[in-house]
Amino acid sequence: MKTYIEQASEKVRLQEGKQAIEQLLLECYLNPGISTKELARSTLLPTPVAAAIKREFIQAGALVQDRGVRCTPDGSAWIEREWGYRGLNRSLYRDLRHDTGWAEALKDTLTVLEGLFSLRPTVDVRIDQSKCTPETSLRRAILCLKQHALIGKNIVCVGDDDLVSVSIGLLLQRLFPAGGHTATHVQVLDIDERFLHYIESIAAERGLPIRCRRLDVRQPLPDNLHGRYDCVFTDPPYTLQGMNLFVSRGIQALKREKGLPVFLSFAHKSPAFMLAMQRDFVRMGLTVSANFPQFNAYEGAEMIANRSQMFILRTTDQTRPEYPGNFTDALYTGEVKQTLRTYRCKRCSGDVEVGITGTVATIEQLKNEGCDRCGHDTFEMVGKKTIAPGRNDEDNGAADGSA
Repeated sequence: MKTYIEQASEKVRLQEGKQAIEQLLLECYLNPGISTKELARSTLLPTPVAAAIKREFIQAGALVQDRGVRCTPDGSAWIEREWGYRGLNRSLYRDLRHDTGWAEALKDTLTVLEGLFSLRPTVDVRIDQSKCTPETSLRRAILCLKQHALIGKNIVCVGDDDLVSVSIGLLLQRLFPAGGHTATHVQVLDIDERFLHYIESIAAERGLPIRCRRLDVRQPLPDNLHGRYDCVFTDPPYTLQGMNLFVSRGIQALKREKGLPVFLSFAHKSPAFMLAMQRDFVRMGLTVSANFPQFNAYEGAEMIANRSQMFILRTTDQTRPEYPGNFTDALYTGEVKQTLRTYRCKRCSGDVEVGITGTVATIEQLKNEGCDRCGHDTFEMVGKKTIAPGRNDEDNGAADGSA
């Protein structure tokens, strides 16, 4: 039997993907009596489109028009069974959705996180780890909730020295105080076994829905992790290669659907670097849904003024990873600064050396300027060698990122 979402999706084919259809049904569940105009505003859909989706849900038996729009008993039961909303603390949920004093509402949760963060392993600067604050980790979990990507979803963290998985688990326990919520799952992928063991111990002690797996992102993502997840969190090394690789692994892990979010934390960079980043977003078929400057706070990351930005990227029907297979380029900040790399243009096969002593200083400069022979802006690395450490290049890394 087709689900309510499948029935509505067949009749109203949205370019935004089925995520908007799911959100519309959820808004009716959370706000009984909501108007069609308010549904349109909350889902960012034109009013006629929202009305058309509403009509399909009414015909399917999920909604009823009664002093506004509300779920039928069958519709509510389906949401609670399939998406795990039974037992939700609606008052807390509304406060978090609308930024109504979340720090006070989650004061006890933040206290728990502060204790857990104080015991986490030390950072390994060789792989660009850093210490985000407990407040930042919890804010990321709340952002996930606001984007309708938390409850009932499969979430993957590509790198998690920031313990976002733990913040998500603790937030779920506050949202479902009676317990019994089993519809949300979090997968942590990280190369650092110290953090994996620490997260696993917290999850076991506190009953959090987290699984951990060691992964070197330089290697291809295992087949059994492809196409399984609804959203991605990553705070990669603050190099262009690091961003592309970590986001690529996240894309591979995501379901093949439009509109799924990638929560990307990244340092504030120069206009040239940001231009190269956004070129790569487009190349990977991702759109920038939102950007929050200074969203993330870190301890002891003076090179980035202890702050970084948060991007919310969204998948499209053209989304594909920049690096689907093995990765052989320089990745972490220290590697990028101390290597001279040879890149080959994918159109004309011309070679160019990139590095402090090369023809071009950085890969983002090369992508922005294009091949000096044919103007193409897509390259593959075909060789590299270590060079003596030289001057600092702000655009080439400059940060304690997290892997």
